[in-house]
Amino acid sequence: MLQFYREMLLIRRFEERAGQLYGLGLIGGFCHLYIGQEAVAVGLQSAMTVGKDSVITGYRDHGHMLAYGIDPKVIMAELTGREAGISKGKGGSMHMFSVDHGFYGGHGIVGAQVPLGTGLAFKHKYSEDGGVCLTYMGDGAVNQGQVYEAFNMAKLWDLPVIYVVENNKYAMGTSIQRSSAEPELFRRGQAHRIPGLQVDGMDVLAVRGAAEVALEWTRSGKGPILLELLTYRYRGHSMSDPARYRTREEVQEVREHNDPISHAERELAAMGFNEEDLKAIDKEIKDIVVEAAKFSEDAPEPAPEELYTDVLVGSY
Repeated sequence: MLQFYREMLLIRRFEERAGQLYGLGLIGGFCHLYIGQEAVAVGLQSAMTVGKDSVITGYRDHGHMLAYGIDPKVIMAELTGREAGISKGKGGSMHMFSVDHGFYGGHGIVGAQVPLGTGLAFKHKYSEDGGVCLTYMGDGAVNQGQVYEAFNMAKLWDLPVIYVVENNKYAMGTSIQRSSAEPELFRRGQAHRIPGLQVDGMDVLAVRGAAEVALEWTRSGKGPILLELLTYRYRGHSMSDPARYRTREEVQEVREHNDPISHAERELAAMGFNEEDLKAIDKEIKDIVVEAAKFSEDAPEPAPEELYTDVLVGSY
């Protein structure tokens, strides 16, 4: 639990700092923060095997990269468009990528990563490497047609893929009740005989438990499984979203009674950790984030010649 707490707190403090840098004009373009959803990435990806499994996600990807243990410096440097960034400063917030970690994006088109994740799962099965692809999507993406094409293919070939719906209640500014005839999203795979589980995405231990169940299912050759993680984002859809479609009271209610980090703090308190212990951890995490921010501000921007690199794959 202590390691989960540290990882969730790192994501929280990192995203808070990213929001500040955006306000200062040091981060440009789109920026989608993960504040409130930390337990999902940490709980799921702690069960994955780096170098064996693969992960693909949408544009709210900073937290997923941090949960995989990737250096906060190179993630922050990518946000500020620096050469030292994980995508050489050319991907920005929405297009982070690391083949070394089996992390295949960061994709800006809603739902477009789902067929790609299905393809990664096909690669795992074809090469018989024992890997599983964790394919994230939001509650807005589940209404995209290509998602169901991918579901059909995945079950037809029993591909090792875990589809994860991060249901944070709002697709941009549209609530799930207004956009989906079937709001219980874990049922969306039933037409393709894909089993689904609904999980409390604000409880990191519950998420980890669901991850273990899903991994055992896929690794045993039973094909895809769908997890719906019930979570909540505290900030707007992106930094440009004033979030007028919900009340401050709604957000505050979740913060006070269902925050994933507060939940972890209560668990740690029951294990004997006191307030001073947790404050020391928070200070350590804040120092890491401050260092990452300084690195991202001081690092050089990409040379103009970088425009002509990484345009085509070098070999097939």
